[in-house]
Amino acid sequence: MTVVAHAFVCLPAAAVSASPEDGPELGYIGFRLLEAPVVRRDDPRALKYIVDHLKPGTTIERRFEVANNSDTKREVKLYPAAAKIAKNRFVFADGRAPNELSEWTSVRPGALVLDPWEKAEAKVTIRVPEDARPGERYAVVWAQNETPPDAQHNIGSIMRVGTRVYLDISDSGEYADFRITKLVARRDKDGQPSVVAQVHNTGKRALDLQGKLRLLDGPGGLDAPGRAVTQGTTLPPGGRGTVSVDGLDRRLPAGPWTARLRLESGTVKQSLSARLTFPAPGGTSLAALITSSHRGIWYAAAGVLAACGGALMSYRRRRAARSRF
Repeated sequence: MTVVAHAFVCLPAAAVSASPEDGPELGYIGFRLLEAPVVRRDDPRALKYIVDHLKPGTTIERRFEVANNSDTKREVKLYPAAAKIAKNRFVFADGRAPNELSEWTSVRPGALVLDPWEKAEAKVTIRVPEDARPGERYAVVWAQNETPPDAQHNIGSIMRVGTRVYLDISDSGEYADFRITKLVARRDKDGQPSVVAQVHNTGKRALDLQGKLRLLDGPGGLDAPGRAVTQGTTLPPGGRGTVSVDGLDRRLPAGPWTARLRLESGTVKQSLSARLTFPAPGGTSLAALITSSHRGIWYAAAGVLAACGGALMSYRRRRAARSRF
């Protein structure tokens, strides 16, 4: 079994990943990756998730940091578990339920005892079998703290934070791409406008879609403030789905408008310009395409970075920020 000696880029404190189970405050437990392959240093997804493309028989390692963000000493359990893409969402399995990728994955140490405000490092190792079938697989690496019931609390709690794992297995190169196939303007029965884009994942990697819509050249030359796409759509390879732009001002005139939509997943970007008119309440209206840009991303063949000798490169930007799952 060969070990790929990737060149790594050290990640800033901004690359923290937290679970939806994390509370609205500091969350007691913090988690962040400490390195990512240099080939993906411009890929925002690789700065917070483990995203890679490997040949069968390859082993990789990733360092991460766990922090106790509380005044209480805590034991944190570290482990991999299953995940999948279902109904265009990245879905975590219950508890420690396994799948193929989580069974290839180990975390050392398996537990940390952290004093108040203490931080410690751990390591994820993924060993891909020689006979692994081609295709993309999903898992999650968790840091879990349990608070049992006591005299003051009848109900215990479990909190998990961690990072997603997207691992593609192939002897050839890696291709990621998507197309925006349709743009639709809507108003609900109460008159609230929204825009929905239909997207087709035409590549071989899952996509976590985000982006922004601008409405320009409206009635009387009116421009509307840009609005971010509602996040949460994850498309599997070959998958089709929608992303929406919600919360538009209900006072927007019907139009027509020039809509400029930009979507991206990591370094894969696509934009579309269309002419649209918002319908009457309860209706939909198909936008007329003006222009569409297209740029898929080919990554190098799996294992090509072995010659880099595992050298580390510093990523110096430092910001205090958090990024949720």
